Amino acid sequence: MQLTVWTYEGPPHVGAMRVATAMEGVHYVLHAPQGDTYADLLFTMIERRGKRPPVTYTTFQARDLGKDTAQLFQSAARDAFERFQPQAMLVGASCTAELIQDDPAGLVEAMRLPVPVVALELPSYQRKENWGAAETLYQLVRTLADREAKPAPRDGRRPLANLLGPTALGFRHRDDIVEITRLLGTLGVDVNVVAPLGASPADLKRLGAADFNICLYPEIADTTCRWLEKSFGQKTVRTIPIGHGATLDFIAEVAALAGVDAAAALDTSRLPWWSRSVDSTYLTAKRVFIFGDATHTVAAARVARDELGFEVVGLGCYNREFAREIRDAAKLYGLEPLITDDYLAVEEAIQALQPELVLGTQMERHIAKRLRIPCAVISAPVHVQDFPARYSPQMGFEGANVLFDTWVHPLVMGLEEHLLTMFRDDFEFSDSAGASHLGHGSAALPDRQPIADAAPDAMPAAPSHIIEVAPAGWSADAEKELLKIPFFVRGKARRNTERYATEQGIAAITLDTLYEAKAHYAR
Repeated sequence: MQLTVWTYEGPPHVGAMRVATAMEGVHYVLHAPQGDTYADLLFTMIERRGKRPPVTYTTFQARDLGKDTAQLFQSAARDAFERFQPQAMLVGASCTAELIQDDPAGLVEAMRLPVPVVALELPSYQRKENWGAAETLYQLVRTLADREAKPAPRDGRRPLANLLGPTALGFRHRDDIVEITRLLGTLGVDVNVVAPLGASPADLKRLGAADFNICLYPEIADTTCRWLEKSFGQKTVRTIPIGHGATLDFIAEVAALAGVDAAAALDTSRLPWWSRSVDSTYLTAKRVFIFGDATHTVAAARVARDELGFEVVGLGCYNREFAREIRDAAKLYGLEPLITDDYLAVEEAIQALQPELVLGTQMERHIAKRLRIPCAVISAPVHVQDFPARYSPQMGFEGANVLFDTWVHPLVMGLEEHLLTMFRDDFEFSDSAGASHLGHGSAALPDRQPIADAAPDAMPAAPSHIIEVAPAGWSADAEKELLKIPFFVRGKARRNTERYATEQGIAAITLDTLYEAKAHYAR
């Protein structure tokens, strides 16, 4: 176990909460101390969910440890059943409660409740959140699915598919389901069950009635899909439809399994048009670093290289259970994958590679901001701004449009900001000029000291390991020329020039030194 300020995944009982919260008619009784109720905030504050999760905590305190905590758990479970009347219950222990070994499974079995009860064994000190969600879904499906259910004879009916994997607190899962359901509808395929998001225990009972399954989020649904393949003989669509090319591959795989015409799907993505346009050329070969969960990372790398023309210079994931998938993907780009849950190792890699764009989680957003590198979020963990009220899927053709906007805009706006900085001394763009859209008679803004000319103690503070301090050897004309380089690559240009000067034994960095260094590293 490692003490850390940030973490990519919570303990496995948070994964179980994501499944319980996603479903209807399920209640989770969690043997946990009073402090573990913080997990409610993940859903009510970050996801902006309108109601609190269906979770009852035993909330034992230090003074309770000398008493019968087993009786405390049974009382909490009985009260939860009587109050919420769930169709099924989950019971388990948090990482802290594991240590007192009260055995929630045995305790609730002795209570003989009149609904299915699934006891979760989630080893908090060996496993993490995504694994906990996957195990919870698997145990629910294994307990509740009707072994006698099977697809009805086709006889002219439309094919049926299960969409598996979306949960509460998932990155754009809600919108992905809408987009994929719509896409399947254009192919003539109906959805039997979406699980766990929006599903009830009764829905899980009829999973076997589908012709095939679609594994949208392998981190959550892979184990369940494998069990359904074995138990019901259902085949699984495993192509993840993130990006234009992957969506076309997904349609082809679905069409082959369902026996429908792939040409029926209407391609509404604007991404291919942009990739062929003249406008795309100024972003071609931009160096991009990608990190997140394995599913979104592998998909993002394909989109970045094959559809946007970027160069993938770094690739990694935090969920070690999918390390093989990341290693296989990294081989396609000639890279050594970064598989770690230590955000400091990720920051070190980004700083060493100096990419022009970072695609990652909210952790990488913070890192990129400190390093002054454009960033777009592609994967959980995410914060409140990544649960937009608007429709914003990652999957399907509309998802490809969203990816295009989300990834390209940080680079485009970076260029715009650079141009405004370059021309800040121009009479039309200086800080003393009024806003152009308000007309010539508008009042000018109050005088402001340009950032570049501000006193050193007025500049915003930066972490000591990335602060850009000009050595005494920089001449005034070299410093002025450096400001003409876009801010998001200026730090790299400064470091390369100083490295070149050191290697060449140059004490004073002049304008010539700056251009000699540029030519040296351009070879």
